[in-house]
Amino acid sequence: MFRIETEVDQDRRALLRARLRDTNTAASPVLAALRGTPPARETPLHVWALDDSGALSGGLVAHTWAGWLHITYLWVDTPHRGTGLGTHLLTAAEHQALHHHACTAARVETWDFQAPGFYRRQGYEVVCEIPDYPPGVTEYTLTKRLG
Repeated sequence: MFRIETEVDQDRRALLRARLRDTNTAASPVLAALRGTPPARETPLHVWALDDSGALSGGLVAHTWAGWLHITYLWVDTPHRGTGLGTHLLTAAEHQALHHHACTAARVETWDFQAPGFYRRQGYEVVCEIPDYPPGVTEYTLTKRLG
């Protein structure tokens, strides 16, 4: 018999993640070969755009892992939208990922009201579409080969 609990527990979370990682590594020769190599480490990659006063005008937060750049956030302040700043931030992140982290691809998730068109114009392709996530919104996953 099992007791089911629903509280947040960071220690159990860490244990579960470690056990899942070990199970996945044992099941996948690709993950086993990756284990312990520099690309196996999740490395933060951030790009910031600051105005003359040092205020944040835009930024990109991502990480690299297993030869991939995973973009988590890309934001440009309203007065700077449509000026090419988003493209500059994305290009800088892709350059860093390719030349300093040996990434060969990038991925991003975005909602239909955010930036799927922007990413398509930058060479990204939709590989997944999830309607009604959240209800009334479509989420897209897009990828791009770098280099």
